[in-house]
Amino acid sequence: MSRERAAEALLVWNTLIWGATFVLVKSALAGITPLYFLALRFSLATVALLVLFRGTGKGARDWKSVGAGVIVGSLLFAGYLTQTLGLRLTSAPKSAFITGLNAVLVPVLAAVVYKIRPRVSEVAGLLAATAGMGLMTLHGGLGTISRGDLLTLLCAFGFAAHIVALGHYAGSVSFALLSVTQVATSAAWAWALLWWMEKPQVQWRPSVVCAILVTGLLATALAFTIQAWAQRYTTSTRTALIYMLEPVTAWLTSYFLTGEGLSGRAAAGAGLILGGVVLVEVKPWAPRPHPS
Repeated sequence: MSRERAAEALLVWNTLIWGATFVLVKSALAGITPLYFLALRFSLATVALLVLFRGTGKGARDWKSVGAGVIVGSLLFAGYLTQTLGLRLTSAPKSAFITGLNAVLVPVLAAVVYKIRPRVSEVAGLLAATAGMGLMTLHGGLGTISRGDLLTLLCAFGFAAHIVALGHYAGSVSFALLSVTQVATSAAWAWALLWWMEKPQVQWRPSVVCAILVTGLLATALAFTIQAWAQRYTTSTRTALIYMLEPVTAWLTSYFLTGEGLSGRAAAGAGLILGGVVLVEVKPWAPRPHPS
């Protein structure tokens, strides 16, 4: 197996892990405040990665890696903060599909970064995904979008920016230091904001402990180390295409574990979002290569 195929296979593994954690995190948030959860999750992941990569690297290249990790980690935390706050106020399947809009936004943001004109397929995909989001989130006028859905939409922008930034730095810095620093930066942001954004509360239920362990070790420490390595051998847009699987996994997990599904209107919206993502990522009307 080539490194490119191995990288993409591991990214598929990430989508399965992340998709399955939507239900787990939503259940845990009934017993712990959001920022406290994120602080514990990212702190556990940071400790695990420090143990795994202890003694890694020296010299100027490492300082570049650390700087890249701070930038990437700040974007990562912005995505998780808005997603976790939104997940308390919307359903797990809806959160997953709105988060999946990041796959549409990645090539759009990359076009801005690389200063090229968006393609027809990208514009068409963005319009289709936007229409799908409207079906999922609006039940009346524009003012009817819920706060949870709006926060989740912001998280899609954060995750898209994270993927583009990670793709920019992954090939030129130490993936080990990049992994550690981005997770540690997220932990630092969580602890810094915790004391004035919320009053930390926790009920140490099994669901809370399980969510912290699974998300900290598998969905953060392992998953973002995999992504930092994998994006050295594949593009940002292919990464976003693979991450299309995440909302599907989240919907299936939610349906089989809790019976929480999507209404007919929301399911149609989810279909439009996935269709928009396919248009953006496959680019049927654009044979020229994309720099992302």
